[in-house]
Amino acid sequence: MSYKEDFITFMVRSGVLTFGDFTTKSGRKTPYFINTGNYKTGAQAARLGDYYAACMQEYLSDGVTALFGPAYKGIPLVVTAAASLYRNYNRDLPYCFNRKEAKDHGEGGSMVGYKPQDGDVLAIVEDVVTAGTAVRESIALFKQVADVKISDLFVSVDRMERGTGERSALDELREEHGIAVHPIVTIYEIIETLHQKPVDGKVYIDDAMRQRMEDYLRQYGAKG
Repeated sequence: MSYKEDFITFMVRSGVLTFGDFTTKSGRKTPYFINTGNYKTGAQAARLGDYYAACMQEYLSDGVTALFGPAYKGIPLVVTAAASLYRNYNRDLPYCFNRKEAKDHGEGGSMVGYKPQDGDVLAIVEDVVTAGTAVRESIALFKQVADVKISDLFVSVDRMERGTGERSALDELREEHGIAVHPIVTIYEIIETLHQKPVDGKVYIDDAMRQRMEDYLRQYGAKG
């Protein structure tokens, strides 16, 4: 089993990937939902870092000097990913994350951990990007911190849905900012992996659910 297939099973068992009837923030009626806030144990955090690290080992651009996790969900992700990258692949990259409000005492500033320097090349570690807001906020933040290049974005799942236009938020980030986007898995990989294949004795994507998911993606999926 590849790390991608293993990750999909892990999300189901963790209650992060669920199926049914849901409404997204944008008001779309969706038959599946991904809630990374349901990770809650040390074992889950450790394994989650392993999956991110496996993706990084495969796709991380040459020259990356640090990892960055946007507050708040990106904070535990960047920490566990950096730890797993060192433990599993002997790659020791510094990490940092931002405060929502800049500290005005002590050492001050908006960054915690590694302090990015001019010329650094950063990879962002996020959960699921919907509109790309957190990433755009990170780009704006670094303009005030240091002259850095953001080369990569690692996310757990690419829902492959369009934003306000025809393209997905991840495609927009690729095209507008030159960021290479690397999901651990895509929604189509989830469909192919789980269709008629039970997890702990239960089939989560039968023919009917697959049809619902494909209908949803035909309606809301990104073009091109």
